[in-house]
Amino acid sequence: MSEKDLWMIERSLFDTGVRTICGVDEAGRGPLAGPVCAAAVILPSGLVIDGLDDSKKLTEAKREALFPVICEQALAYGIGFADEKEIDEINILQATFAAMRRAIAQLSGKPELALVDGNRAADFGLPVQTVVKGDSLSANIAAASVLAKVTRDRYMKELAVKYPEYGFEVHKGYGTKRHYEALREHGPCPAHRRTFLRSFYGR
Repeated sequence: MSEKDLWMIERSLFDTGVRTICGVDEAGRGPLAGPVCAAAVILPSGLVIDGLDDSKKLTEAKREALFPVICEQALAYGIGFADEKEIDEINILQATFAAMRRAIAQLSGKPELALVDGNRAADFGLPVQTVVKGDSLSANIAAASVLAKVTRDRYMKELAVKYPEYGFEVHKGYGTKRHYEALREHGPCPAHRRTFLRSFYGR
């Protein structure tokens, strides 16, 4: 997909009179441990950032290289978290929405519309349009996906120093064979999502 294609959704909205659009995406809905992280980004209209794409399609090195470029060139960006305790208390979907609200709240100036990756959204205090696979279709959502993914991965590497027995620096909290083996040997640590481990522990 070319860089130009990433602006097709935004251009159609610009044609309706909308001027300020933020892209919103999350990282970390599926892992067994750690927070869910969301980012909101407002890019200058039509800005082409070389190599920008869905963060899942990029190497870690490419994401890390894009991170400062996005931060420097964005008109505004925000990053929000919901930790494992909040995930256990209100469920992962509601925690994801909470992280998204926190990211949007950090933006300088209120956007007219939020493009949110996926097919579900909540009340974010502004008009919302969901976009399935939006991180591959929208420049603003793609930029948000990179910021969220890089920020969460960095956090999980910090957790790996605190809890080295789980290998968080490798799998970032996802349910890999190594992670499950560590859980069998050591049990969960404070960073684990207890509601995500119920089936594993049979309760």
